[in-house]
Amino acid sequence: MSHPPTAVVRSVESVEAVTVPRCRGASLKVLLGPESGVPNFITRQFTLEPGGRIPCHRHDDIEHEQVVLEGTMVLGLDSREVEVGPGDSVFIPAGVGHWYENRNTVPVRFLCVVPHTDDYQTEWLEEAAD
Repeated sequence: MSHPPTAVVRSVESVEAVTVPRCRGASLKVLLGPESGVPNFITRQFTLEPGGRIPCHRHDDIEHEQVVLEGTMVLGLDSREVEVGPGDSVFIPAGVGHWYENRNTVPVRFLCVVPHTDDYQTEWLEEAAD
């Protein structure tokens, strides 16, 4: 007999930030996911420093839901560019090329929720930004 999942509460301060490979001035914290007892989704908090960039990439089978917490950044969605800021929500369907750039003088923080899969694939469409 299986047991129901246990509720999880974690402080953002309890999670260590890691540098995002291929990116400039980008770090992330995995707030919730399988390692913390959350089986189906992964919630990450990204920080993009001033001048930071996450190059264009896509995931053929993964959609993203994002919420900007603080700061503003330019977000590329296929051939479209939009500026997003605090409180803005973004949905990126699977297969859409996307990139992020902080052109301001303060850091940007945003949450990104993706489904947990056994085969998370990223196709990079630009060279590394570091």
